[in-house]
Amino acid sequence: MKRIATILAGTLLMAFGYYTLNEQFGLAEGGFIGLSLLGRYFFDINPSISMIVLDIPFFIGALYFKGKRFVSEAFVSAGALSLFYEMWHQLDLFHFPEQAWPATLIAAIASGIITGYGLGLVLKSGAATGGDDLLSMGLSKVTGLSIGTILFSLDAIVLVISLVYLPVSLTLYTLLAVAIAGRVVSVMTREPVTVPVVTPTPQLK
Repeated sequence: MKRIATILAGTLLMAFGYYTLNEQFGLAEGGFIGLSLLGRYFFDINPSISMIVLDIPFFIGALYFKGKRFVSEAFVSAGALSLFYEMWHQLDLFHFPEQAWPATLIAAIASGIITGYGLGLVLKSGAATGGDDLLSMGLSKVTGLSIGTILFSLDAIVLVISLVYLPVSLTLYTLLAVAIAGRVVSVMTREPVTVPVVTPTPQLK
């Protein structure tokens, strides 16, 4: 139960950041969401369909390598993220009419901290919110790089490609947000360093 509660808390925070900050301030998306938006721009493919198509191979792989429990919790995470996003949308509690550059900068920083912390909670619980999380976890095992570093690298690649339709300023603000989020995730998912205990050898008299 504690794992599920942690997953729900993490996805609640992520959805809050994505809707309240990213959506209202026009910040873009990286990862598979960003790829889906590119698919809509280049090929007029519905993002809701392309996101599922992108996620399916990684969930199948996770089923083979991680087992049913991991995949079921990943589905819970992905579903909760969508539901919480819709919840924040329906509640519509916060409005930011003034979107001058200082406000957008603050929103990008806040988004990075909030979404990064939320995703960190999900990943620390052993779950994932989508195929890009699963890909990052797998690459982290292979390369030894932190999950946050890989997430930022994948997001940055997608955002650079997204310059074909995004303003440069919003792309840079989004890069700042994902960089902060990646750093927060790296800190939260870092393996603890174990210091070996040296037992003193008794001296012979």
